[in-house]
Amino acid sequence: MNENRTRPLAVVTGASSGIGFELAKRFAEHGFDLVLAAEDSGLGVAADEVRAHGAGVHVVRADLATPEGVEKLLGAVTATGRPVDAAALNAGVGQGGAFLGTDLADELRVIDLNITSTVRLAKGLLSGMVARDQGRLLFTSSIAATVPGAFHAVYNATKSFVQSFAQALHNELKGTGVTVTCVMPGATRTPFFHRAGMDDTQVGRQKKDDPAQVARQGFEALMAGRKKIVAGSARTKAQGLVSKIVPDGVKAAAHRKAARPDSGAPK
Repeated sequence: MNENRTRPLAVVTGASSGIGFELAKRFAEHGFDLVLAAEDSGLGVAADEVRAHGAGVHVVRADLATPEGVEKLLGAVTATGRPVDAAALNAGVGQGGAFLGTDLADELRVIDLNITSTVRLAKGLLSGMVARDQGRLLFTSSIAATVPGAFHAVYNATKSFVQSFAQALHNELKGTGVTVTCVMPGATRTPFFHRAGMDDTQVGRQKKDDPAQVARQGFEALMAGRKKIVAGSARTKAQGLVSKIVPDGVKAAAHRKAARPDSGAPK
């Protein structure tokens, strides 16, 4: 990492592709150095692209679904000897299919990454920010947080947790120099649906939002200290508005239609 201690430092998880990668570029373009974390081998390539924007980048290859992975990342951040000015907790995973047909271990991994690691990292990062009375924290939730997720039940529930958690912290930290923002994307063009085994579903095959657009809107909301934002296309923003008034039963039925295995198969 090229040291430049006059530049602010940001941490981004899930930074090897998709929204996390685009967020990392936005931070770099706005003068931040970065600590980037992900589990997969694509992280190195992503880091090189972020460096091309003039940022010093430290790479942490870690499985954040494990306590050891979280500690590895927090240890690497501490080792920089620099305060964290901003962080984007973006790493997440899904598991499609009927709840009784999926492996328990796979569902628990969704919980471990989407919830447990998020809480661990928030605890570790926010303490330093509050001590300095300065910092910004971004959580990536999802528009799925507002929908009972038939055939994606655990994932949607984890994103409901993240949204509630983020808004609670936003309220707790009022009056401090620390802000907490929750970004809620819709279906976005990332490897997420393939990794979740949802290539054969309607939602897996539908047109998706540009991750760069989502990241730009999320970054702007973070810098403005906003509590939350539905990010992405006009269609996604409309879905967010409609979701506020549609009964849960109706939303669950619509999600069932879109996420049921083979729902995207040609008729």
